[in-house]
Amino acid sequence: MAQQKTETGLPPWVYVDDNFLALEGEKLFRPCWQIICHESDIAETGAYATLNFMGALVLVVRGDDGKARAFRNICRHRAARLLDESFGQCKSRITCPYHAWTYDLKGALIGVPRRETYDQFENSDYGLTPLEIGICGGFIFAALGDGAPAFDDFIAPIKSEFEIYQTQGMRALGRISLRARDVNWKIAVENYVDAMHLPIAHKGLDGLVGDNYTLNIEPGAYHITADLRDVSGQSLSAQAYRKFLPDTPHLPEARQRAWTYKLMWPNLAFDIYPDQIDFMQFIPLTSGRTLLREISYALPDERREMRAARYLNWRVNRTVNVEDKDVIERVQAGLQSCDYQPGPISRSEICLRDFAEKIRAAMPICREPSRPSSDVIRKQIAS
Repeated sequence: MAQQKTETGLPPWVYVDDNFLALEGEKLFRPCWQIICHESDIAETGAYATLNFMGALVLVVRGDDGKARAFRNICRHRAARLLDESFGQCKSRITCPYHAWTYDLKGALIGVPRRETYDQFENSDYGLTPLEIGICGGFIFAALGDGAPAFDDFIAPIKSEFEIYQTQGMRALGRISLRARDVNWKIAVENYVDAMHLPIAHKGLDGLVGDNYTLNIEPGAYHITADLRDVSGQSLSAQAYRKFLPDTPHLPEARQRAWTYKLMWPNLAFDIYPDQIDFMQFIPLTSGRTLLREISYALPDERREMRAARYLNWRVNRTVNVEDKDVIERVQAGLQSCDYQPGPISRSEICLRDFAEKIRAAMPICREPSRPSSDVIRKQIAS
């Protein structure tokens, strides 16, 4: 009987080549949805949120009719970026800081200095460029470009989680965090769905969830579940978290002590806890640098036990983040060397196998074991 071929990871050049990152931008990220914020972040008229994703400048603003709208964060006059802050308030209008072109909160151009000097000019021709917007469970998403799947299809893997945890009524627990890592975005995503490193690199987290960390593949997402256990060797923070975490009345019994992770293809993760929900967005900066954009949301709950649990959750995950930074940057260093060949992926690592195959399917050129020429990759971008 012929021996089954060993499944391996992607070739190292796809983690270190800026031309390949440009190809990913065109084939993976341009036709996709990206999370911007939660509705509660822009609850007031004129409140806005912005996102810079691989050069795509996006703003979402609350109109005076109460509706949230998404636009390109670019003035139609000379392409100046309009709004700078991650979250802010622009009251009743958006004014360009370059030449003072002014737009209302619905994106219409309403003010042009020296308008009489322009030939055959109609304000209606130069409103802000709209983007498709999708809202589910209070979270606001925008489609970066043409070709994105229907929003209902994109959001389907996590919609029921939003309903169970009543995310519509949540509010931010703090400010958005932007943490840079010296790794390719795929390494950060792969690490998120890698189960085998938990007992080695994350002894504190492993002591909290034990050996019941379960991987599942769903259409459009990876679903990971873990129940909190009383395992020997738990960190003090983990022990205290289990002690103080109170029951949450609206959650079913099976979710009272469950941690759930969702990785939405290709770069958005939700960490779902009984006490709060975090999102983490993996934003490519260069082939060797990634920005982790994240924030936590929770329902109002002034119980002392819940406040303690949320603080301890942060303590546990802060340690995990530091540990992950070390291991993923070690991987990037190895991939940048000249003498690495892809190693095998365990049959148990179903998400890693599936992720590699999805990347190969989206960009077949990455099946090449050696880096193609820049011209070859650029032709793929243009096709």
